[in-house]
Amino acid sequence: MKKVVTAIIGNGNISPIYLKNLTTVFNDRVEVKGVCDLIPERSQKASGDWNVPVIYDTMYDVFKDSEIEIVLNLTRPGEHYGVAVEALKYGKNTHSEKPMSITRENAKELFDTAKEKGLLIGVAPDTFLGAGIQTCREILDSGEIGEPIGATAYMLCHGHESWHPDPEFYYEYGGGPMLDMGPYYVTALVNLLGPVDQLCGVTKKSFPTRTITSEKKYGKVIDVEVDTHVNGIMEFKNGAVGTITTSFDVWGSDHPCIEIYGTKGSMQVPDPNGFGGPVRIQKGKEPFVEVSVTKPYAENSRGIAVWDMASALREGTPLRASGSLGFHVLDIMLGFGESSAAGAHYKLVTTCERPAAL
Repeated sequence: MKKVVTAIIGNGNISPIYLKNLTTVFNDRVEVKGVCDLIPERSQKASGDWNVPVIYDTMYDVFKDSEIEIVLNLTRPGEHYGVAVEALKYGKNTHSEKPMSITRENAKELFDTAKEKGLLIGVAPDTFLGAGIQTCREILDSGEIGEPIGATAYMLCHGHESWHPDPEFYYEYGGGPMLDMGPYYVTALVNLLGPVDQLCGVTKKSFPTRTITSEKKYGKVIDVEVDTHVNGIMEFKNGAVGTITTSFDVWGSDHPCIEIYGTKGSMQVPDPNGFGGPVRIQKGKEPFVEVSVTKPYAENSRGIAVWDMASALREGTPLRASGSLGFHVLDIMLGFGESSAAGAHYKLVTTCERPAAL
């Protein structure tokens, strides 16, 4: 198969693992030709560390390169839409870090533009394609725990200002625990249970300011612009009911990340922010037992969705981390806050196909 030529825009904290995997693990289908960043030193380092031949001065230099077929968009969340929409206008397939946008309007424009131009648009996360959740998918599809009746999901921590060098954006519009970490959890749930029909939410902002304690900006006080404790209830189209809590306000918790409840038993799903992890099931009144993880990609395999997109371009296989999935996940995440503000249920305006198993 002829490799799909790719360029990366944004060479921040997440880019090294993408570069590592795309140049060493998924390089049977993907070729990374170039990198680009607003801070030239970042792209220079990325190019040197991973032997990437081209450093582009601007993103438009990427778009004008006729060899580039996929633009991998690793910019900050508020910039995902702006980069992706320009890439699509220039006829490039795009894969963006999550979320695809911070508004439905911009997400719809991306989705519609890609459809109109016959291009593929993909959205992180791709962790649901890893060994842990794909093993859970196989167990669920086999009927081993029966028909799904419910689920719970928890992402509870006390924020990122204690370790992240530049944590401000986590507390700005477009940030918060749901848009930051929710994509991993909601995507995993939609992969396992299918699309959501309607939902309700209750959200709050527990602390008006946060103080950075990481070294670079120690002592700086951040104004919190977004709700930082988000609770939601989802009614899936298959009849299952799920609850989710994401929070930057909780000091400690011992909840499992995700549990799926079926008519015959239950299943504990590993951390959806990773690719591997333990899978545990129980049936009837029996205790939970750990089962073998039967699928590949248990290690950090970020970039597997770009590899999957390359396969879709060359072989016509279904795109799993698709724009329709990302748009539906965004619709769900935004819906929790809107439901809370309105004091009413929110009916989803999007839907998607349950992604094909890998």
